This record gives sequence, C-alpha cells and structure tokens, in this order.
Amino acid sequence: MTEKRRLIFAIVEFLNREMASEDEHSDDAKESLEVASQCLQTAFCLSTEDAHLQVSQKLEAIFAQATQGEPLRKKDSPPPEDREKAERLKSQGNDHMKKEEFEQAIELYTQAIDLDPNNQVFYCNRAAAHSKMNNHYAAVEDCKRAIDMDPNYSKAYGRMGLAYSSVEKHKEAVECFNKALTLEPENESYQSNLQLAREKLSTTGSPGPAQINLPMGGLDMGGFFNNPAMMNMATSLLSDPNMQNMMGQLMAGGGGMGGTGQAGGPPNSMEGLLMAGQRLAEQMQQSNPELVDNLRRQMQGGGNNNPGNPDENQPPPGTQ
Repeated sequence: MTEKRRLIFAIVEFLNREMASEDEHSDDAKESLEVASQCLQTAFCLSTEDAHLQVSQKLEAIFAQATQGEPLRKKDSPPPEDREKAERLKSQGNDHMKKEEFEQAIELYTQAIDLDPNNQVFYCNRAAAHSKMNNHYAAVEDCKRAIDMDPNYSKAYGRMGLAYSSVEKHKEAVECFNKALTLEPENESYQSNLQLAREKLSTTGSPGPAQINLPMGGLDMGGFFNNPAMMNMATSLLSDPNMQNMMGQLMAGGGGMGGTGQAGGPPNSMEGLLMAGQRLAEQMQQSNPELVDNLRRQMQGGGNNNPGNPDENQPPPGTQ
C-alpha cells in the first residue's frame, strides 16, 4: 500500500508542476489538472504535505527510463472501407477550410480520426483548423499527436511553431521551425517563419524607444507618433496659449492625484486631464477631420490587429 501511495504522490506532484508551468496549458486545462490533483489526494487520503512519500526522481524521469527505446503502440488498423471513408471526410474538411468554415472542418477531421486514428495527417489538418479558430493550445496538442505517429513529419512541426507564435511562446516556436527546417531545408515558408520567430524572441520584453508599438484596439501607436500630420497638429496645439494655460494650471494647481486646484484652475488633476483631452479632441477634429476618422476606425478594430501573422506564410491545409 505504501508503494501505491508513493506513486500517487508522485503523480500529484507532476500534476502540480504542470499547473505551475507558465503558459504551458490553457486556463481550462489548468483547472482540470487542479481537479485531478485534488481528486487523487482525496481518494488516497494524502496531501502535498506528506513529504515522507516523496521519491528521489521526478515521475517524468522515472517514466522516461522505463520506456526508453520502446516504440509507441498503434491502434489496430481499421478496415479498408473505414480508411476510405476517413479520406473522404478529410477531403470534405479541406473544402470547408478553403471556404473558411473552420468549425465544420474540425468536425469532419474529428470524424475522420474516429474512423482512422493512426493517420497523422488528420491530426495535422485539424491543428490548422484549430489555429484558425484561435484554439492554439488545441492545435499544439494535435501537432504533438501527429509527431508521435511520425517524428519526421515536418508540416506538424511547422504548424506547431505557428501555434506557439500565436500565444507568444517564441522560444518554442523557434525550436519547432528549426526542426521543420532540418527535415525540409529548402522550405521557404519555414525559413521566413523561423526568422520572424527569432526576431520576436530577441525583442520580447525589451523593446527600445524606436521599437515601441503599443496596440490600443488596433491603433498602431508607433505609426501614430511618426505621422507628420499628427505631429504638426500636436505642435500647433501645444503652442496654443489657452492650452498652455490649462496645462500650466493642471501641473501647478493639481497638487498630485486627487489634489485640489487653485481658484480658476481645474478642480483636480483627473478633471484637468479630461478637459485637456476634450480640448485636444476638438482641435484635432477642426484641424484634420480625415485623420480623426482614420484613428477612430483603427480604435474600433478596423486596423490590422495582427501584423506579420506568420500563418500567412503557411501552405493551406487542404494540400494533403
């Protein structure tokens, strides 16, 4: 009984490590891991405080040693008629992908997998559909299943790299694209996606002043400040004596956040900021209404919300 409890304790520790791993799982998956951990602790009457049940190696290391060199077992091959039907379902799914009907494509790929679970192409195509639906973690899992079946399946590595890029896991994306290029050195799509992932990895967390690009509802702030018309308008506005007086009162009379202003000035710093913003908006509307309309469209999501999407460089899923 003690050995069994030690095994369960090792499983609980593994589940808790997976929960704690940053960005490794979706929020729903982490919640499921937590439930599994709690159920095991309840069923076997143990807790994470039972340190005497710990073993010297992590469960992953023990498992890796025990299964070293052992190939994955495939499910029994389906009858020919099921394989043929699965291929037809896959083709129908590809047709839906071309029509951008991604939910229907996922359903058809899933039906194909149910009939022939040994076909890695079905998983890889479903991964592409999941990515189009922004189910990027599901796409990663499908790619991993495809790679389990065929470790040399370059397209699965490529699609997994795209999914990792979409959730800002650029280190993992670089690893995937590197592996894809090892298998297909001449593939231009993998080359360009690898370069993009490397650039993202090198700039993540440390953008320089010239690289700052803060999207606000689709608004490209880098382009905003590099726009000559906008800078001319700002210069003109800051030269306006009324605006200078308002800003001077705000800085001198606000007395900090929530402070009380002097007589004739803004009653507090927040109201002063709102007044300055209103004045700025009025001046912008009068000076350049077309620019204001363009900015409004960007703020409402009319701009490009996903510049440089690497998925644009990926071959369509309906090629297999």
